[in-house]
Amino acid sequence: MPLTTKDQMNVLYDLLTEHAEECCGSVSEYQQIQRLARSLLSKKAINNDDFLQVLPQIYDYGRDGEVSNNDSNYVTSNQDQLNEWINSIQNSNY
Repeated sequence: MPLTTKDQMNVLYDLLTEHAEECCGSVSEYQQIQRLARSLLSKKAINNDDFLQVLPQIYDYGRDGEVSNNDSNYVTSNQDQLNEWINSIQNSNY
């Protein structure tokens, strides 16, 4: 059974929140972030333009994190962005 847009947003929110709180992530989490961002971008179900504008940034975060040599430094250097994206998801009214 495919995930709904709301389900995908919840999973993305959970992953980004976990990264922000724990300052680390696994390769599979970064890959999941990429898949979720790509899927959400392809759907026409999201009407929040502000959130649609950050989805490519979230995708890039997942892509770059997947190949990062120092995960904790990578997440720490993106801490402000993570917090902005988390707030963006919360405010997207999905």
